[in-house]
Amino acid sequence: MSVTPIDCQVTVLVKALPQPSKKHGETVCCAGITLDGQWKRLYPVRYRHLAGETAFSRWDVVRFKYRRPKQDKRLESCSVEEDSIEIVGKMPVRERARLLNPLILLSVGDAVRRGQSLALIRPCNPRFFYKRKTSEALADERAAYAMAAKQWSFLDKELEALEPTPYEFKFHFRDDEAEHTYTNGDWEAHAMFYNGLVRGQPEKEVLDWMDHTFNVEYPKNGMAFAIGNQAKRPQVWQLLGVLRLDKLSESAKAQGSLF
Repeated sequence: MSVTPIDCQVTVLVKALPQPSKKHGETVCCAGITLDGQWKRLYPVRYRHLAGETAFSRWDVVRFKYRRPKQDKRLESCSVEEDSIEIVGKMPVRERARLLNPLILLSVGDAVRRGQSLALIRPCNPRFFYKRKTSEALADERAAYAMAAKQWSFLDKELEALEPTPYEFKFHFRDDEAEHTYTNGDWEAHAMFYNGLVRGQPEKEVLDWMDHTFNVEYPKNGMAFAIGNQAKRPQVWQLLGVLRLDKLSESAKAQGSLF
């Protein structure tokens, strides 16, 4: 790992579902793009330990310091100094399509050939669906989150164990080369489910709302998938973020982009 920390600033596009970690407790894989369109993977971020002014969301512009990790050889990966994270702005809605559409690749295979470990793609004929987890799977997840919540130092705030979502949320889609079925690892999708329950909506009503959002509203208005591969198994790609992202009109394309 490099000795001197590197300054960086990104617009956050990915905030994945928290994962239990034996080394770091509960971590979240986050990723964003720099002003010149370079992907950066922020890890390990113990998101629920962040204070209010550093608890960033998608589209926030975040400044941080990082070093190159020893184990993770993916070019986009950054070992983040957690206490350096600072929110410095937010990407306006009107700028998102113009800035991000030039980054969109044709397929997962396209990302592989380019040597990328993070990418944006436009899914063709996406179909969102869900599947209830088994009681055994839920019990295993609860135990893992409970163990992760106990891994804290006296300098950290104590966390309540995260309650796993009782459903797997998935997308079946096609890119320009192949069909895929990915589990949706976007934290926002799981937050949608729990936020609906907190508002007092019946579970079926919440699931119907999610179905309409991802099968009707997003495809109609424009959606993109943020995908990434695994460090230890780079051939395995995952769906990390589901973005509402307009397609550029022909006139907008003619104006060019910043990248």
